[in-house]
Amino acid sequence: MSRAEAARQAGLIKAWQQRLEAAAGPVRRIETHASVLLIAGGMAYKLKKALDLGFLDFRTLERRRHFCSEELRLNRRSAPELYLDVQPLTGDPAAPDLGGSGPVLEWVLRMRAFDNDGLWDRLAARGALRPEMVDALAGELVALHRGAAVAAADDPAGQPAAIRALLLDSLELLDRLCSGAAQRRRLQVLRAWEAGAFAALEPVFAERLRGGHVRECHGDLHLGNVTEVEGRTRLFDALEFDRALRFTDVTSDVAFLAMDLRAQALPRLAHRFVDACLAGSGDVDGLRVLRWYAVHRALVRAKVAALRADQLAGTDAAAAAAAAELADRYLDAALAESRPGPKLLLFTHGLPGSGKTLLTQSLLELLGAVRLRADVERKRLFGLAPLDRADPGLRDRLYGDAANAATLDRLCDGAALALRAGWPVILDATFIRRAVRERVLALAGSLGARPLILDFRAPDALLRERVLARAARADDASDAGAAELALLQAAAEPLTAAELAVCEPVDAALPYDEAAMPARWAPLLRRLGLGAG
Repeated sequence: MSRAEAARQAGLIKAWQQRLEAAAGPVRRIETHASVLLIAGGMAYKLKKALDLGFLDFRTLERRRHFCSEELRLNRRSAPELYLDVQPLTGDPAAPDLGGSGPVLEWVLRMRAFDNDGLWDRLAARGALRPEMVDALAGELVALHRGAAVAAADDPAGQPAAIRALLLDSLELLDRLCSGAAQRRRLQVLRAWEAGAFAALEPVFAERLRGGHVRECHGDLHLGNVTEVEGRTRLFDALEFDRALRFTDVTSDVAFLAMDLRAQALPRLAHRFVDACLAGSGDVDGLRVLRWYAVHRALVRAKVAALRADQLAGTDAAAAAAAAELADRYLDAALAESRPGPKLLLFTHGLPGSGKTLLTQSLLELLGAVRLRADVERKRLFGLAPLDRADPGLRDRLYGDAANAATLDRLCDGAALALRAGWPVILDATFIRRAVRERVLALAGSLGARPLILDFRAPDALLRERVLARAARADDASDAGAAELALLQAAAEPLTAAELAVCEPVDAALPYDEAAMPARWAPLLRRLGLGAG
């Protein structure tokens, strides 16, 4: 922006801040590269800076009004109690009024203030981010995506070239802003990775657009844009300033949050989040582009931090150094996200009640694995949610031979897709039939993946006790009760000598202790050559 416009806006905001202080007491001011936020009297007032950063343009008053209104619309989808309205700042520039009469001087997005201690970046910093919060966010995000506007097949925003341009723009800007030799080497590595990855993914991006997976997403889903408000997880500050950035693959939102968790040294929560989103959406195909979007989002965060460092360079050396360090961390994150995981296909073997789902939750978090559950995918085939219970007529079809075959096909197809995309896989089913196990082992061989059977063992009496308790709670996708357990016990075919050679016994009778799970899985991880996970 021009110096005159910058001075005008800065003077106006200062004058209004003084009026707020007189009316509501102390005002807390938060400034980012693109906006100013004034917090007072339980309210938060957001003004957009009159500037053009290339990727956003707020230079005119009309553009600032428009983007304030867009921010209100988008964020009321996920946090309606926080986002209230857009009001004009009017009157005398030396003593402006909110919503008063006279010429409009500026536009203000009015919100309810909330305790910043609930922000996820702060919770993460003090080790207070909990698994149930991650699960709740996954549910909120899947619901947001399900109800979001869908891009048309010819929408410019979802075209492969446009998707690539966003990542290349980040690299170009970082090239200009980063001068260190180590940073430049990392950028060169990322450029080489991007060229190969895009060549392979170009048709996939086009398929995703045609398939309705490009939608009006949150668009800026890092830890600082999620908060806990009165015991509820809320997404806020959705990206409003560029439709092309907001209309993106739903996987991009998932990748952003998962990447940010890993960048904050919380890989287990990152993998838990991806697992919960996958279970909720069933979008296994999105795994093909998950890594691309994780790299893209890491570069976006690096770019934002580098821009902030550049803005502060002449005014606040300490803050500029902190921003530059953050940019460096996200460059490291981008490199880490570009690397595929170990090529592993693990699958469970065990009767209902043997703890397959409970115990593999911690294993997938330690491995960074994708998990596909037969109980969930079977119901998805029939349009049922995981906790839905089928009526007797549908239940016969749900567990008939045709549904069994279709469920196995879905598990194998999903495993093959995930492995080709560079994700280790855990298949969660009973796998009591030898022919079914042989098919999975053959799949692993055909894809060059290392197979491993997780053999869950527990006494019959304990299995019965667990399935009865689970049925009473009705809190799991499994429909197996005592009668189904007995039938499966009678039908089970023992592991062969060849299968035992690739088997890892799991003592499922031990009392469950979440804190002890890394130690319990450590021998398996060492067997797989992965250290402690």
